[in-house]
Amino acid sequence: MSSSTQQAADTAAEGRNRPARVSFWAAFLGIGLILGIVATPLFWLMWGGWYTLFLFLCAFVAIPAGHLGRRRGKRLGGRDRGAALFGIVAGWLLMLCGLLLVVAYAGLVTGLAVLVDSAR
Repeated sequence: MSSSTQQAADTAAEGRNRPARVSFWAAFLGIGLILGIVATPLFWLMWGGWYTLFLFLCAFVAIPAGHLGRRRGKRLGGRDRGAALFGIVAGWLLMLCGLLLVVAYAGLVTGLAVLVDSAR
């Protein structure tokens, strides 16, 4: 590989902020999961553990990738720093929503157990 080709490849690789884009898409997927839970509550009741697991996975990808994207964006002159910030904020909100889902699911199970116990 010639030096000019290698230099062009290095410049193209430096121009991308892959962690910021990964953070953005993980946050976007997590928001889609939240919308899916709201749109299909019956599926959440049947498959709530899977929804919540994927929600936490999206948050766990979005937060660190967003921080890496912000740091790399600073070196690249601000490229994709907004997408990285969106990933960080949305990741933390997804984490909060996931915790609320766990509490809601535990409350539902506990409430049903109390109802069954009081019916006896």
